Amino acid sequence: MESRIIPHLFRRPDTTLLFKTIHIRLAVICLSAVSVGLSMGIVSTAKLLLLLCAVAVILTNRSQSGRRTEVAAATPIAVLLALAAFAISLAWTVAPPADALGSLGKYGKLLVIPVLMLLVRTRSEALCALAAFAVGQLFLVLSSWLLFMQVPLAWATSNMASHEYAVFSSYLDQGIMAAVFAAVCWHLRYLAPGRYGRTFAIGVAVIAMSNALFVLSGRSGHVVAIALLSLAIMWELPGRWRPAVVLLPFLIAAALFFASDKVRDRLTMVKTEVQAFSSQEQSLTSSGIRLSLWLKAVQLLAERPVTGAGIGSWSTEYNRLQRIQNPAHVNIQGNGNPHQEYLHWGVQLGMPGVLLLLAVFLAVLRDTLRFEKQTARAAQSALVGLCVACLFNSSLYDALIGDFFCVTLGVLLALGAHPGRRQQSTPLPVAGAAAA
Repeated sequence: MESRIIPHLFRRPDTTLLFKTIHIRLAVICLSAVSVGLSMGIVSTAKLLLLLCAVAVILTNRSQSGRRTEVAAATPIAVLLALAAFAISLAWTVAPPADALGSLGKYGKLLVIPVLMLLVRTRSEALCALAAFAVGQLFLVLSSWLLFMQVPLAWATSNMASHEYAVFSSYLDQGIMAAVFAAVCWHLRYLAPGRYGRTFAIGVAVIAMSNALFVLSGRSGHVVAIALLSLAIMWELPGRWRPAVVLLPFLIAAALFFASDKVRDRLTMVKTEVQAFSSQEQSLTSSGIRLSLWLKAVQLLAERPVTGAGIGSWSTEYNRLQRIQNPAHVNIQGNGNPHQEYLHWGVQLGMPGVLLLLAVFLAVLRDTLRFEKQTARAAQSALVGLCVACLFNSSLYDALIGDFFCVTLGVLLALGAHPGRRQQSTPLPVAGAAAA
């Protein structure tokens, strides 16, 4: 009799505690997903709550069940190795302690990816996170369109809101986010609920992509959009036509040159700025400054190709090179970057750093190869968007855009790790996914 009564007495409290824990965890996940791309205060708060929730879940699992929560994926391992390498480089960095620790904190946002993979436990939770992400991004896109139509918005706090139609950040960040969001909506349109859900998702994808190409002026966003459009078209083509993807970016760029004033003006500006830089007439342009920073980064990488100058060293090393040429050089502030993620990792960690960044990208790609086809394409599109954006900006190091990519990849990797019942019964082979 006693053995029957005791479980009955404790069943309700345990269930209630579990119920509350699930809802708190899911609320934090959805807050993180919906907030990305909004004001930095909201993003930072959501990120802090997410990390605290992960710590609580890990400690709770260990103390109550003795069973560790593990994520069977390559991405968490690659992320932890990258952060460990940056932390180890504190031993030889030439940067002041404040710059070094500040840069380490900036790269700490990479933890959001494995944390989301850890906290999302079911497909339903992954879909809730995806829905929250979509709501936040749709709010941004529609707000940008309203600004374009000269509708004043009280919540548009960006200093570019009135003339560049960016809501909370810069047109550069928002253009990239809109293009990636459009690709996610397109590839996951089959998940939209309701009779007209798929049509609605396609409409949102068109609105978001049009916002990136016809409203926002960011050239990085235009390039990301062209890359993701080419990828989406390639996947829709029959297998024998897929090699044509090599020509697609050029054809799409040519079409947009005539169809979009934003794209035409920005591409023309790139040509003018590069010519001015080559002739050494001026370098105080967006393209000229980037080219100058990239050359300095290559020089610094060549000086220390094996170990780099350590975490947070870019500003210190850049100022050193500039003072050699001009003793009157006014130092740039700490925690700067060369506007190119690959070179930035190279300056800090040498060539192993560049390889480590590529390893993180390849780990994400490897994990997506085991996903259901449409989820894999959405995640791979976000990854391609990140790889392209990193060619022109430090898109993982920078605030907000880096948070956007980490949350996007985290949510999509979590979704792919929890396939639907049909996919669970017949998992997609890795080779088949790669071919798809």
